[in-house]
Amino acid sequence: MKAVNLGIACLSALLALSAHAADPMPVKKMNGILVDAHGMTVYTFDKDVAGSGKSACAGQCAENWPAVKAGDAPLSEPYSAIVRDDGTKQLAYHGKPLYTFVKDKKAGEREGDKKMNVWHVVTD
Repeated sequence: MKAVNLGIACLSALLALSAHAADPMPVKKMNGILVDAHGMTVYTFDKDVAGSGKSACAGQCAENWPAVKAGDAPLSEPYSAIVRDDGTKQLAYHGKPLYTFVKDKKAGEREGDKKMNVWHVVTD
């Protein structure tokens, strides 16, 4: 009976590890810029302080510039995660939180680049 329980525990642990290993990275590099899993352009905000663990974009700002979700997969440099005021995890690149822009309607659009001189496409 103990061997069966141990076998089940080991199988459960392996399944949990493989589930995290299968989590896709929330962003990837494409044509010299970062894009999210749907190919949407990713931006940084000049008012965010790198390494602060905070986002300066909330309320209406966050509605127009949705946070790139960090997910539960382990992250390695230059990626990290911050916890937003609402408790969600946001992906950061070199310590700067990452966002998409609601006016980008299809993959590859960059309508938010240099918006108000504070939003910038993330290049590699």
